[in-house]
Amino acid sequence: MNQLVQGIITPILTPMYEDESINFDELRNQVNRLIAAGVSGLFCFGTNGESYIISEEEKYAVLSCVIEETAGRVPVYAGTGCPGTKDTIRMSLKAKELGADVLSIICPYFAAANQQEIYNHYAAVAKAVDLPIVIYNIPPRTGNAVAPSTVGKLAHEFSNIVGVKDSSGNFLNMQQYIEATRDIENFSVLSGNDALIFDNLVNGGAGAIAGCSNIYPKTICQIVEKYKEGKLDEALALQRSLVSLRDTFKYGNPNTMIKYATQLLGYPVGSCRAPFNSISGDGKEALRRVLDENREKGME
Repeated sequence: MNQLVQGIITPILTPMYEDESINFDELRNQVNRLIAAGVSGLFCFGTNGESYIISEEEKYAVLSCVIEETAGRVPVYAGTGCPGTKDTIRMSLKAKELGADVLSIICPYFAAANQQEIYNHYAAVAKAVDLPIVIYNIPPRTGNAVAPSTVGKLAHEFSNIVGVKDSSGNFLNMQQYIEATRDIENFSVLSGNDALIFDNLVNGGAGAIAGCSNIYPKTICQIVEKYKEGKLDEALALQRSLVSLRDTFKYGNPNTMIKYATQLLGYPVGSCRAPFNSISGDGKEALRRVLDENREKGME
């Protein structure tokens, strides 16, 4: 297993003030909080970091801040994927210059892409940027999916393509990624769905990039730790402890719910940028109730 890409990697929130400017002081606080909780890496401007709505200049500022505050304690991932190959390479080279350890590159999005085009995109980036690359598959948001055969081909041909994050929510797809790359010693398959962390590990995966670890970093890290210790019943119980939290996602965008939940825990991370910042009264009450119940259970 690749020692760089494994465990629980947090797609760290981008804290903001009321005027939607970035709160770098709280960003530094979150870096230290998450590392203290045991996360294996920090992923800047993923979906939970609101990559879709922060500017390129802001991304570089966030990445620089996280790299400086992390100070080499865990790997720092940078989400540098753009719809176009040229822009993805440019952003990836800038992330390398700033000191990122790993690139997370989302599948090209908006325009429909076939598998040859997706392969060509990742191949060009892998040739142009000498950094480890994690493919990011999230078809509900991109409209395109990276097929298991494409992941397998890329992983076998490019040594710096070291992993894939699967946020399809389709366990079979994640399992097929594992089978397509099982013979590659240093390739990691990560769950992007927090409900499938345990299943990922049991089937030979390496962990997760887990949005809910912004809320419960210690609890989620313990899923991996208990699994490694061979305490499967305890790992499964920890996995199941996330069900009530994830059930609140029916009230709003998961990104919005996770950021609001982190606020309710007492961290001034602000709201998501408009227009993605609305939660119904019922949703807020449900989230408060779940957080209170989970606090009594010792989740943190």
